[in-house]
Amino acid sequence: MCKKNNSALFFTCSLIEQLGRLLHCKRGDIVSALGENALTAIYDHADVLHCEPLPKVAEDVVEEFSLRSGSYDNVALAKYPVPDVWTMGKVYARLIEDISTEDNVVETLWNVYTSWIDEKLSDYNSSLYYEPRDYVAECYRQGTILD
Repeated sequence: MCKKNNSALFFTCSLIEQLGRLLHCKRGDIVSALGENALTAIYDHADVLHCEPLPKVAEDVVEEFSLRSGSYDNVALAKYPVPDVWTMGKVYARLIEDISTEDNVVETLWNVYTSWIDEKLSDYNSSLYYEPRDYVAECYRQGTILD
């Protein structure tokens, strides 16, 4: 199992959330546009990258990897208070921690963000993003929202 409170994973997931909000893209589209090599580089260098403000890091990543804007704006669609970038980074990081091993953290990150659960977690009008972490992990494992 992946170590708990993995700060590099938390930073990487928060950066993905920041990029999604900045570019109006689904988080899975951000992950796909970056690719596994860039994600690995971000994850491996998170201890240095986190020294800069997250919005600056996001702008640098957009420029370095030529990321493009989209039209997805889950923040504008929210009817309730929107969780901050760090909160959503924690939600994704905990899910990835709960289902990955030490050897496949970036691969698991890729799989989570490009799966069905990304749309559900990004829906701020639903309750999934603030459900207990073990429930979210079990939903992911089962491939559906559990009753």
